[in-house]
Amino acid sequence: MSNEAISIFPAQSEHEHYAQAISDLILEASKDSDSGLALRSPEYILKKMREGKTVIALAKNGDIAGFVYIDTWQNGAFVATSGLIVNPQYRGVGLATLLKKEAFALAAKLFPLAKNFGLTTSDAVKKINKQLGYKEVSYTEITTDDGFWKGCESCTNFAILEKNKRTTCLCTAMIFDPKENL
Repeated sequence: MSNEAISIFPAQSEHEHYAQAISDLILEASKDSDSGLALRSPEYILKKMREGKTVIALAKNGDIAGFVYIDTWQNGAFVATSGLIVNPQYRGVGLATLLKKEAFALAAKLFPLAKNFGLTTSDAVKKINKQLGYKEVSYTEITTDDGFWKGCESCTNFAILEKNKRTTCLCTAMIFDPKENL
């Protein structure tokens, strides 16, 4: 399947019925011990949709093809495009890159001065992030907000993060600073 049969856009109220399916996709992907993907409930996904902080990919047949959401930390000083998920049926056509680019653009529009950061174990996500201008950094350069780190609790690697006092884990920290990229 080509990505031309898929539409990508900010989610609206009419997409709220996809929240459970998105949560289920995240759960399935998190079972891969290498994913480092934190779980998200349907209620959390609905909240993000209602805040206008999500990007959804829908196939022409109505299937959920992919999803990503935006979170802010430290009073908007940091923003993260998180929970990037692609339905296994739609992988291999560049959809993750398109979703990430759309979410990155939405984050820049909503929070133009915020540093955009992320943690990932995925080589594919690292590659996408580098294409967008992110650089690898130490954990000390990303948010210190306890709310962000609480989100890592459902990750299979959380014990490693806690053991290392949030200074390192299996994830790579990456950041895009708009002030450095003017």
